[in-house]
Amino acid sequence: MNCAAILILTASCFSWTSAIYLPNRQETKKLKYLLEPPVDAEVTSPRGGNATLPCVLRFKPSHYKVKWTKLEPLRRGSENIVMITNGSAHKPYGLLGPRASLRKAHAMDASLRLSNLELEDDGRYRCELINGIEDESVIITLRIEGMVFPYQSKNGRYKFTYKEAKEACAEQDGTLATFKQLYRAWTEGLDWCNAGWLIDGTVHYPILHPREACGGELLPGIRSYGPRDRIRDHFDAFCFTSRTTGFVFFVGEPLTFGEAMQACRGEGAELALVGQLYSAWRFLSYDRCDGGWLKDGSVRFPITTPRGRCGGIHEAGVRTFGYPNKTLRLYGAYCYR
Repeated sequence: MNCAAILILTASCFSWTSAIYLPNRQETKKLKYLLEPPVDAEVTSPRGGNATLPCVLRFKPSHYKVKWTKLEPLRRGSENIVMITNGSAHKPYGLLGPRASLRKAHAMDASLRLSNLELEDDGRYRCELINGIEDESVIITLRIEGMVFPYQSKNGRYKFTYKEAKEACAEQDGTLATFKQLYRAWTEGLDWCNAGWLIDGTVHYPILHPREACGGELLPGIRSYGPRDRIRDHFDAFCFTSRTTGFVFFVGEPLTFGEAMQACRGEGAELALVGQLYSAWRFLSYDRCDGGWLKDGSVRFPITTPRGRCGGIHEAGVRTFGYPNKTLRLYGAYCYR
């Protein structure tokens, strides 16, 4: 790559959500009708769970409606409306509509409830009071509890276009990560020297331990290549996944890839996806010092308690043997049921 990496310092990576009044997007004014959410500006829930995004009126105008919108910068030029209510009736919209409802804990409550949360539900939501004169809004962030993992093509380093990276994450029980998700993963210990696509079409990599081969002796931080050409440029991917409803288990005899598939099916399961193994490692502390086939043809093993004979690395993580020849009978299988 010929472009220089830009270090994004931690002090300026992003700002936390806040409740603001935006009449013309140029100045901030004190809210009149809506109650600022000083505590619950960020709501956290696991995949498959439920969440309530708070929005409470101080008092009601004579005529008004409340509109809930998911703020997605990728959908430029259009609004992703979730729900509109006038206080007595409401109407859901879009893909989120069937899983959305209003809490209605009291007459002034316009809080939004989302059920059976999915990875894509993560992000910022706007509750907007509209009365034709003094419109105002509060912004709430819904954070899906999860983790980021780097993912590389079986064909080697830097082989994914943006679309291919997005598809690869989906195939491994994930989505392309957001910058906030990557930043959080970096604060939790992710140090990775290969650049990967994020959901907004930008490319980054997180460095905790600066070294010459990974952007030089700059300060620790998120190295950025900024927005890249989604068709011509090729990188790895940073995927985001969360808790699963099933569980991962190991079948221990040496197997070829084909035999590993049959062994899992014999247990009423399937070969695990990469995201499922990472989820088991992160949320269930799954620890196994044996290489096993996964559905993508890679061989990996999860370590929560590092020891010398299990990869020789001092940090916990999911180790990989890459993508071995599928006819080798050297590894077990990680199954998911």
